[in-house]
Amino acid sequence: MKVGIVEKPGVLKIAERDVPQLTGARDVLVQVKRVGICGSDIHIFHGKNPFATYPRIWGHEFTGVVADTGAAVQSVKKGDHVVAEPIISCARCYACRQGRPNICETLKVMGVHIDGGCQEFVIVQEEKAHKLPAETPWDEAALVEPFTIGAQACYRGNVQKDDFVLVMGAGTIGLTAAINAKIAGAKVIVSDLVEEKLQYAKQCGADWTINAKTEDLFKKVREITGGMGSNVTIDAVCIKKSFEDAVEITSAAGRVVELSFNELPSEIAPVGIIKKELTICGSRLQTRRFPVVIDYLKAGKLPLSGFVTKVYPLSEMLEAFDFVDKNNASVRKVLISVP
Repeated sequence: MKVGIVEKPGVLKIAERDVPQLTGARDVLVQVKRVGICGSDIHIFHGKNPFATYPRIWGHEFTGVVADTGAAVQSVKKGDHVVAEPIISCARCYACRQGRPNICETLKVMGVHIDGGCQEFVIVQEEKAHKLPAETPWDEAALVEPFTIGAQACYRGNVQKDDFVLVMGAGTIGLTAAINAKIAGAKVIVSDLVEEKLQYAKQCGADWTINAKTEDLFKKVREITGGMGSNVTIDAVCIKKSFEDAVEITSAAGRVVELSFNELPSEIAPVGIIKKELTICGSRLQTRRFPVVIDYLKAGKLPLSGFVTKVYPLSEMLEAFDFVDKNNASVRKVLISVP
């Protein structure tokens, strides 16, 4: 079978591997149909993901059809359409015992620490194969995983109905967070520097958009919220200043959700946190968000029109990565179609 592999930083190629064989009673063999290119995949390609090891079959956003199952599998059967949850945890460490396997001490993410979904066939465990309605288009099915990241950000920020939620950054993950917040009943503000991205955020349901390049972000947020500030601020810009701004712009009793892996230290005076009694939390991957997002998908709550920017066949994988690299400001999601 054909696989997409990052052999080493800067070297991306299509290779041949044997089709994986079922070895466990709860194994599910998935014939992959679509794989999404994430920003983290681009970082792996460029050697800028500190967690990745090489050579690595890339891809943690993938969907397909069940080709075979182990003897003990009950929740899915051959022919079912599924989307894969790409994280593997130990179920024993403190984080896992707290119901947070996404930050397991020995966490492994497919496509990063172990081989991922850019291959014609891949094995996942039964509990990681989430069944989808057969009528769901493959392009939409491939969006479930990135939408779980936005759902996790809203979960961590405890987004409530009528909260003012500021999403800083209208890239793919910022958009998924904004859409999840809107579904929760929040009043959503999206900021970015690119007008095209803001126009699409509006199309996705954002109540207000702010071009932070031409407008005063703090002034506009205060105007919208009656001087209060945002109740939840989700930082999807992920630079040193955006984290600092998020802490300052958030209201008393508010929540700041940080999505960045940026290693640069920020300069934040503790008094601002204490005075407003802010909750500041990180959000990584997702915890039990796949069923939530799949329910949204089934109910038609996800505005997916135009979310997929382009689909490339596996044979044009190099062109797809190059397209994402060169069009970062306008790309929402580029998919690979696996034959």
